Amino acid sequence: MGDVVCAVGALWLSAVMLHNWRDPHGYWRAPDILGYLLLGSVYLPLVLRRRFPVAVHAATALCAAFYYTRGYYHIPVVCGLLIALYTAAAYRDRRVSARCAGLTLGVLLWGARLAEPGIGPLSVGFVTVATVVFWVAGDGSRRLRVLTLRLRREQEEKARRAVMEERIQIARELHDVIAHHVSVISVQTGLAGYVVTTDPATARSALDVVAASAREALAEMRRMLVVLREDDPAPGAPDGGPDPAPDVPGLGRLGELVQRVAAAGVPVEVSVTGTAYPLPPGIDLCAYRMVQEALTNVMKHAPAARTTVHVHYARDSVSVQVRDEGARERVSVRRPGPAGQGLIGMRERATIYHGTVVARSVPEGGFEVSLTVPVPRPSPVA
Repeated sequence: MGDVVCAVGALWLSAVMLHNWRDPHGYWRAPDILGYLLLGSVYLPLVLRRRFPVAVHAATALCAAFYYTRGYYHIPVVCGLLIALYTAAAYRDRRVSARCAGLTLGVLLWGARLAEPGIGPLSVGFVTVATVVFWVAGDGSRRLRVLTLRLRREQEEKARRAVMEERIQIARELHDVIAHHVSVISVQTGLAGYVVTTDPATARSALDVVAASAREALAEMRRMLVVLREDDPAPGAPDGGPDPAPDVPGLGRLGELVQRVAAAGVPVEVSVTGTAYPLPPGIDLCAYRMVQEALTNVMKHAPAARTTVHVHYARDSVSVQVRDEGARERVSVRRPGPAGQGLIGMRERATIYHGTVVARSVPEGGFEVSLTVPVPRPSPVA
């Protein structure tokens, strides 16, 4: 609609100029039906200038050249030809628009011969400068539009990557929380069902472990949901703010994890070397999840195997190693698929904190998973 108003308005102003411009010396051809038709053929195609910029420019330039050849007053068609040039430069690449600029300048210089006596050089300079200005303005508009489109695509790509990273993080957390606790619950319920009539005390102990694992799984799921909804006020918070989440698991809760796994029938020994110091929450959670996943794999693939967990605190890194002495199905760990998601999650977590994960079979028998993560610590002040 805007192009229609622009074309019709420019045509009306140009027709009024052509009709009312005085020519006492008979320097130009008197306006007639052909002159007004040519004037309309210069401006009316501008309605389609955004859809067919080059074709509209070519048609406008051709009609303007014929208009000048007939000797009509030259000023009324200048505006239409420059608008067509601007549109061609704004919607086509520089190579095409430069040719359009050359055609425009040629037509306008042909019309400059009709300038009043004494202002011919001034008219030539004016049409030359006007052609350059309109072409540069149109080309700048094109480059700005291309840059805007590129930035929009980059923003969409960043948003898509952020969504994918969030999905991966949620999937990783769900796997770490559910896989371990469900494995413990599965082992303990099987034990309770097996000894429920012959050893009620053992069955009761197994059910206690099941209940504790279920409570901890629910607590960790609740922590995840609170983190995901941290921007929404929790109804239980007294001040309308977010409800505080449960403590994030870390190496400080390694004893609880080992007890739970030992109750499932996997003997675990823990050793700590170096001077322990507080770890950043993310690294602490990463180390804990690595031990949790490794012990879960032991329960799945090497039940009842003797297992050792070794934690070493270095000055600028922390290392965790989980090693079992039982035979396991190597294919289930190595082959991509649902059974390998745990190791994938370990490596993804370690990569976030610039750490490394090594999973390998031990020549003496068994399997070993080790994690090393650098820990940024302030340099000692002299």
